[in-house]
Amino acid sequence: MIERNIICWRSLNVIALLLFLSNLHAQGGLSPSPELLDFNLGRIDHQRTAMLVLGGWAVSNIAGGAYLSNQRSGSNKYFHRMNAYWNIVNLGIAGLGYLSVAREQPEAYDLFQSAGKHYGFQNILLFNAGLDVGYIMGGLYLTERARRFTPDDPEKSDQLKGFGQAIMLQGGFLFAFDLVNYFIGSGRNEGLNLLMNGDGLGLGLVF
Repeated sequence: MIERNIICWRSLNVIALLLFLSNLHAQGGLSPSPELLDFNLGRIDHQRTAMLVLGGWAVSNIAGGAYLSNQRSGSNKYFHRMNAYWNIVNLGIAGLGYLSVAREQPEAYDLFQSAGKHYGFQNILLFNAGLDVGYIMGGLYLTERARRFTPDDPEKSDQLKGFGQAIMLQGGFLFAFDLVNYFIGSGRNEGLNLLMNGDGLGLGLVF
């Protein structure tokens, strides 16, 4: 029951990201300038790489967690089990995100659409970073709650402790993942600003 509730909570928290990744792609207009096309290709490559990193983390945690949960006992068993459960959701996000980015047509975006996608992804990362802090605090709460069951129900205590430690680990990874990708993306803001100001030939588009 605890596993189901945690996974449901985790799934609800990523709906905003999936909605963003599955939004309608922009339709045609004039061809963008070479500078804008390069900018869009860079953003798409960044998002694709981010989804591959997330997917790799998810696969390694699912495989390692599934194996180690059967090899360990006590709280360690539940720690590895939750790592596997948690990353089923991460793998779904990574897969859908990668497919969504792969369908993008960078040559179809005008300057404003390009800016919307660029800053929209950054906003999603910041929003998720806030959720990640919540995950860490939730994991800490579970580990503290585990102490209440130590004398009377050691199995329950092990479960809460293992789950809590796993959620803190996963929240910490996601927090670092989101912030690193945010700063990578924000490092390209200046290039977009040049296009917005016309220095990068961005004025050749239809507004």
